[in-house]
Amino acid sequence: MPISLYNSLTRRTEPFAPRDPQRVTMYVCGPTVYNYVHIGNARGPVVFDVLANLLRRHYPELIYARNITDVDDKINNAAKQLGCEIGAITERYTAAYREDMAGLGIAPPDIEPKATAHISQIIAMIENLIASGHAYAAEGHVLFQVSTFSEYGALSGRDTEELIAGARVEVAPYKRNPGDFVLWKPSTPDLPGWDSPWGIGRPGWHIECSAMCEAHLGETIDIHAGGVDLQFPHHENEIAQSTCAHGGKTFARWWLHNGMLTFDGRKMSKSLGNVLHVHELLKQHPPEALRLVLLRGHYRQPLDWSDAAITQAVSTLDGWYRVLRDLAHVDLPEAPLPVPPTIEAALCDDLNTPQALAELSQLADAARQADADAQRQAKAALLGGGALLGLLQQDPETWFKQAGATEVDAAHVEHLLEERRAARAARDFKRADAIRDELTALGVVIEDGAQGTRWSVAKG
Repeated sequence: MPISLYNSLTRRTEPFAPRDPQRVTMYVCGPTVYNYVHIGNARGPVVFDVLANLLRRHYPELIYARNITDVDDKINNAAKQLGCEIGAITERYTAAYREDMAGLGIAPPDIEPKATAHISQIIAMIENLIASGHAYAAEGHVLFQVSTFSEYGALSGRDTEELIAGARVEVAPYKRNPGDFVLWKPSTPDLPGWDSPWGIGRPGWHIECSAMCEAHLGETIDIHAGGVDLQFPHHENEIAQSTCAHGGKTFARWWLHNGMLTFDGRKMSKSLGNVLHVHELLKQHPPEALRLVLLRGHYRQPLDWSDAAITQAVSTLDGWYRVLRDLAHVDLPEAPLPVPPTIEAALCDDLNTPQALAELSQLADAARQADADAQRQAKAALLGGGALLGLLQQDPETWFKQAGATEVDAAHVEHLLEERRAARAARDFKRADAIRDELTALGVVIEDGAQGTRWSVAKG
């Protein structure tokens, strides 16, 4: 079935058709590595991970790039505050970002370019823009001349004057126009810097992504994605400089933007003290529950994050994994697992993950009620649908025995359960009840059934 995606540039949902059906290209803006990322920064990577899964089902090859911005004034400031080398900051938080994304079940991109590894390509693109009359050098800086690109503002849908005011651009004396943006800037000895035709300096933020896109995906790519907060100025500026550097060629054919996260109805900000880092959330809650919360809203809409949403996600996953645990004895058909058409149809409709999750819930209900003849197919459908969403990837027993911040000694639990079984066999029910109380104190829930005693970690 065909994929349709909402294009922020045209403001409508369009049937997706790559330039080359044999090689689909997608670029997602990655992190600036100066601190741990917050949960809002993870929404795009989770959503576009699902999109990558979907595209790989429909096309023979997807080249997915997600960059690392490892040269930026925020990084410089963080290094100064901590009194350490800039490289130590970028290496530490690049590794932390990869770890956090993996924790959320996000597959690594095919290409993870770093800005500092593309300085020569950045300089070459800037030289091209100067030669074609779209950029100019001034006082050690190089700036893009916005007035030379008539389509500036088309992505964000605002006129140039409004964009300049909205960007709060500091008007420097060397600018020909207040809206002109920096492609290259000079560096003092205490800052990262590279030789260039304009002196020792470093690139501006926007030119980095344009140069990395060109280097790895080509002059025209199929999909460029990121948070809606990047629409202006970052993505607007990428379009301007890439289009002009490539003689008017389309830079990105589809622009996808995910909505922002709020926390209990309020914007996440340091001043409000409600910034939640993925690194800490992964220690406190089952990672799959965090992923589920990020998928529960349509990606283009704002999403409210709350403790209640996490608790509900855990409860939902408990129910789905309970079905899979009850069907543990049922063998699966040979791989690959089938993807139910209802889930695929929902995702092909502009990544409608809320509808896909509703369909997954119905599949869980059907598997719960399936008779012996239908259980194999029902289990396969539930797992196949979950896989496309990056859910239900654990062994059910592993899910029920995990905890958030609490570490549970599985061997100790099994030892206590064995003692309890022996006490019950000896009809020492007082001792058996005491062991149950001890397990409860450890945060362990036990269930006695026909197949024996099962245990799980209490959640929420």
